[in-house]
Amino acid sequence: MTGAGQLEFTWTTWSVAGSIAATLAAAAFAGLAWRRSGYRPAIAWLELFRVVIVLFAALLLNQPEWVRAERADAKETIVVLCDRSRSMETRDVAAGDSPAALPATRREAAAPIMNPAFWSPLGPRVEVVMHAFPADAATAGTNLHQPLLEAATERNVRGVVIISDGDWNEGAPPADAAARLRLHGVPIFAVPVGSPVRLPDIEIAAFDLPSFGVAGKSVRIPIAVESSLPREYALQAVLRDSQGRETNQEIRIAPMSRTADSIVWHPPAAGDYTLTLELPPHPDETIVENNVMTAPISVREERLHVLLVESYPRWEYRYLRNALSRDPGVELSCLLFHPGLSKTGGGTSDYIEAFPAGLDELSRYDVVFLGDVGLEDGQLTSEQCRLLEGLVEHQASGLVFLPGYQGRQHTLIETALGDLYPVALDPVQRAGWGSRTPSAIALTEAGRKSLLTKLADSAAANAIVWDGLPGFHWCAPALRAKAGCEVLAVHGDLANEFGRLPLLVTRTYGAGKVLFMGTDGDWRWRKGVEDLYHYRFWGQVVRWMAYARNMAKGETMRFYYSPDQPLVRRSVLLRANVMGQGGEPLAGGDVTARVTPPSARARTVRFTPEGDEWGAYSANYVAEEPGRHEVVLFCRETQAELAAHFFVHGGDVEPIGRPARPEVLEELARITGGEAVALAGAERLLARIAALPEPPPRTHRIPLWCDPVLAGCLILLLAGFWVGRKAVGLL
Repeated sequence: MTGAGQLEFTWTTWSVAGSIAATLAAAAFAGLAWRRSGYRPAIAWLELFRVVIVLFAALLLNQPEWVRAERADAKETIVVLCDRSRSMETRDVAAGDSPAALPATRREAAAPIMNPAFWSPLGPRVEVVMHAFPADAATAGTNLHQPLLEAATERNVRGVVIISDGDWNEGAPPADAAARLRLHGVPIFAVPVGSPVRLPDIEIAAFDLPSFGVAGKSVRIPIAVESSLPREYALQAVLRDSQGRETNQEIRIAPMSRTADSIVWHPPAAGDYTLTLELPPHPDETIVENNVMTAPISVREERLHVLLVESYPRWEYRYLRNALSRDPGVELSCLLFHPGLSKTGGGTSDYIEAFPAGLDELSRYDVVFLGDVGLEDGQLTSEQCRLLEGLVEHQASGLVFLPGYQGRQHTLIETALGDLYPVALDPVQRAGWGSRTPSAIALTEAGRKSLLTKLADSAAANAIVWDGLPGFHWCAPALRAKAGCEVLAVHGDLANEFGRLPLLVTRTYGAGKVLFMGTDGDWRWRKGVEDLYHYRFWGQVVRWMAYARNMAKGETMRFYYSPDQPLVRRSVLLRANVMGQGGEPLAGGDVTARVTPPSARARTVRFTPEGDEWGAYSANYVAEEPGRHEVVLFCRETQAELAAHFFVHGGDVEPIGRPARPEVLEELARITGGEAVALAGAERLLARIAALPEPPPRTHRIPLWCDPVLAGCLILLLAGFWVGRKAVGLL
C-alpha cells in the first residue's frame, strides 16, 4: 500500500470563533498578569505557557484528524461464480446455427467461460478466481446469496461474474447480497444460461408408490404427468418391476397442463421390488431425462387382527362378519353383547367371551369395529373406552363406528371416545332416520378421489358403480362433520342447515385413523354381484386403517410414520411402540433411530415418550433428499433393534427441465451497477471489466482530537503550568 498523509480539521463557524476568542482572551489575561508582576521574565514565560495550553485545547476543539490515502499495490481480483447445480443439466441451449442439432446443456454452454484461457486478455494485473457452487451438486439446491457474500471477502475485489440459470431455491434472497456488494463498490456481471421459455417436454411430476403392498392384492399407483406440448396426445406408459414384468397403460396427456391418472400393479409374490415408470419420448420433446422415475416397494404377507363388537346380530353385522372372516389376510375376533343371551360370546372359534382385558390383549388389534353398543350394563365401560382411545392415539390402530337404530353410540360421546368421534349426533333423534323408499349415497369431491371408495379401476367406472349401488333405508342422526374431518359421502336427499347429512367420514386422531359409517345398508351392495363391492370396500377400509401399524414391526417394537408418503424437505413424524421383556408397554425408555438417506450421511434421531401407559415414542425428522431412507430403531433398556425403511417422495430439489430465470440475474446486475451479458456475447465481459475505473484509494483517518496520547499531553501541560506557578511563588 502506498500513499501520503495530511492534517485535516472539521471547521465550523462556532468552533473557529470560539477558538479565536479563547486564545485572544488568554493572551489578554496573560499580558495583564505580566504587567501586574512588574514585567518579571519568569511570569512572562509562565503566561506564554498558559496561552500555548489554551491554543492547544482550541485546536483539539476543531477535531483534527490525520488523513492518509492508500492505494493497493497487489493485483485486483475478479471472482467468477459458476452454477453447477443439477438444473444446469437441462438441455435447452441451442447448439450452433443448425436447428436440427442437439441442444447443449446449460453446463456445457457455460464451460468456455470457465476456461482460464478465456480471461487471459485481462492481463497480469488482474487475478481471476473461480468458484463453483453448490458444494454438493448431486443433492443440494441453489443458493445464490451465500457465494455472492463470500466473493466480497476476496482481497481487492474489482468485480463479480456469475454464470447461472438464475433458479435459486435456498438461502436468503440474492438481492440482499447484491445490496451488500453495492456498498463495497463491487459490480456484478451476470451471464444468464438457459431458455426462459420451457421447451417442448413431458415430465413425470408424481409417482406416488406406497411403501409396501400386500401379496395377492393389487396396488393402485397414482401418477401425474406435466406437459408443455401445445397439443393433446396419447402415450403408452410402461410400469416395469425389478423382475422385468411390464404393465402398459394408455394415458391421454392434456396440453400445457398436468394430467393425473393411476396404474394398477399386481405384485406376483412377497418380496422387495423396484418399480420403474417410463414414458416414451414425444417426437418434439427435447428433454428425455425426466421421462423415467423409479421407486421401491415392499410386498409382504399380511395378517391383520380385527375386533368386531356388536349388540344385536343385525344384517349389517352378519354380512360384515362374513366379509372379514373370509378375508385371508384378516384374523377376526367377534364380541356380541346380545341382550337375550345369558353370556357374551358365540358358537364359532372367532368369537371371544369378553372384551380384551388390559393393554397387552387390546394392543394386538389393528382395527376395532364398534357397532350399536354403548355404556350399558353388560356392554362397554368408561375404562374400556379410554383404552380404545389410547389404542388409536398412541398405537396407530383404526376405529370404525357403525351406529344402529338402537342409538347406543350416543352414550359414547360422554366418554374418552367423544374426542375422536368424527361427527356431531342429534341428541333428540337418537334412533336416526328411516324411510320406506331407498336413498342413495352421494360421493363428495374428496370421496371421488379417495382409495377407500374406489370400487372400480378408473374414475369414470367408479362413478358408475356408486350410482348403481342399491340404496339404504336408515341412516344415523349425524348433523355435521366435526372440524378437521374429511367427508367422503353424504345423503343423496336429506339436508339441514349444515348441508347434506354426512354418511362416510374419516379423520386422523393421534397416530391412528377413525371412520364413521352412517348407514347399516351397505350389505345390500351384494345384490346381483354377491361380494364384489361389499367385500372390496371393507377390505380397503381395514387395510387403510392398519397401514401405519404394519409398516415395520418386531417382537417387542413397532415403527411407523406419518404422513404415509413423506415429501422431501418436509417434516416426518416418526413413531414407535416399545414393549418390555414381559410384553408390557415400556415407559420412559431410551429410544433412538439411526436414519440413513440415499447419500449415506446417517443421522441419529432421539425419540421422546408420549405418556407412560402405552409405550409410545415420537420424533421429528426432516428429509433433505428423496429416495429410500434406512432406519434402525434401538432401545437401550431392552437392547432390541428393529430394521425398517421409508421412502421420501417428491421431485429433485433441482429438477431438470424448468425454465431459466434470467430476470433474477438481471436484477443483481442492476442493483450493483453491473451488466447482464448474453452468453453468445460473453466476450463483452472482458471489455466491460477492463473499462472499470480504478478503485478509489482507501482513506485511513486517525482522529487526533480523541487520541489518548494527546489527551495525556494536555494533562501534562496543565500539570507543568501548575508546577510553574508554584515555582514563581504564585501559590
